[in-house]
Amino acid sequence: MITRRDGQSVRIAESALVAGKVVPAAPARRRGPAASYEELARVCARGWQPLETERLGEWELRAADGFTRRANSVLPLGDPGLPLDAALAAVRRWYGERGLPAYVQTATGAEGTQELLCAELERRGWVREVTAEVWTGALAPVADRAEGTGVVVSRQADEAWLARYRRKGVSEVALRVLGGAPSVWFATVPGAGGEPPAAIGRCVVDGRWAGFAAVEVDPGRRRQGLATEVMAALARRALDEGASAAWLQVETDNEGARALYAALGFTPHHAYHHYRAPEAPETDASKGRARQTQPPADPVRNRPAGRPEDRGRTADTIDNRDTTPNTPARPGRS
Repeated sequence: MITRRDGQSVRIAESALVAGKVVPAAPARRRGPAASYEELARVCARGWQPLETERLGEWELRAADGFTRRANSVLPLGDPGLPLDAALAAVRRWYGERGLPAYVQTATGAEGTQELLCAELERRGWVREVTAEVWTGALAPVADRAEGTGVVVSRQADEAWLARYRRKGVSEVALRVLGGAPSVWFATVPGAGGEPPAAIGRCVVDGRWAGFAAVEVDPGRRRQGLATEVMAALARRALDEGASAAWLQVETDNEGARALYAALGFTPHHAYHHYRAPEAPETDASKGRARQTQPPADPVRNRPAGRPEDRGRTADTIDNRDTTPNTPARPGRS
């Protein structure tokens, strides 16, 4: 068994080996967060796993009963094995069979990202609904920023953790997505007198990477350093497992979160977008022309897609409030 740098293990027959040696891991606190787009995209995908996947060439179709766009969209890393129009038609059929809107997740702003695919999708009428950024940073400085002594860390999202999680009424599907990653940790700062937690967070450890998400703080307890305490406690668990680099996702207009993450040493790596397929026109035989149908209800939001009130809202809010760590609106010490 050989473990690659991205954390994946590969089994190779002993008879196929000519020579080899054990390469010791670099000290966790010295290894940097540098990564190609493809490596980081795959790490992010493993951190938020769907319940169902299918390959279309090198594209990965993902579904999880509508819980978040990340778990219900195509990850197009490579060649779909079909001309683009045929591939997109296959995508629409696959999601249509599951009663879901068809989404393609693309990325821009780094070497190897998908600017051309974005342009082709827009030319075909696909609508970009969400844009956010993936940031990376070294893990050790996060662990060193706070003691985290008041943070309870566990392997499961218990009732208290879910009471603070912004997406209410979490289903069994959502719980499986939240817990279905390589190594998941949930952090909680208990509330006073039986109240919901003052702060929560989630971290996925995957090889050298630790991914932070669902960092949320009680609005009445912001500017007290709780978000930093949560991230520091989770970072120490990730360091203990051998991780050295960290990633997270943040909305482009969340100034408070961006200030906090910059202070922790994170910097932007690339932007990612979710494109939704246009509604197919329905032929009106009696009038001899095509008419556009009304947008169906979005299973993620349970209301028609593309409504005006969505404009200007964060990707975290639009994507069931779990696409991006929800840090305080003001950076302060949190």
